[in-house]
Amino acid sequence: MAVIDIMDIAAHGALLGLDPGTKTIGIAVSDGARIAATPLETLKRTKFKTDAERVFSLYDDRQCVGIVLGMPINMDGTSGPRAQSVRAFATNLLQVRDVPLIFWDERLSTVAVERTLLAADTRRSRRKEVIDKMAAAYILQGALDRLR
Repeated sequence: MAVIDIMDIAAHGALLGLDPGTKTIGIAVSDGARIAATPLETLKRTKFKTDAERVFSLYDDRQCVGIVLGMPINMDGTSGPRAQSVRAFATNLLQVRDVPLIFWDERLSTVAVERTLLAADTRRSRRKEVIDKMAAAYILQGALDRLR
């Protein structure tokens, strides 16, 4: 496959959501019916090969049929260095395994999750632990909502 449009994804099956950052990768998964996204884990980045093995291990364990990758678009709609980094990450993932991959606009996802955690009176240390995987779930949920 390659990078595809959200509407071209297989009709059924779970999707894996990724929020790649410079130090971590937030990971979430949907249910097979694509109703809800659930945060899975925050992967501390090491070597790309090791990170990709973990991503595809979760992909296989959850019987996923595609990956939704958060794309950091600037507020004015332009792409910056972070977006280029995500594109490179996607290219490298697709060289490891040919799977359907969807870019999804992640503008304000981390801000929204941070507000939710603050409203829930979550401790700072706990917010730091969960924010990346929660952001991945937020991104994935946006894609799931679009599919409906």
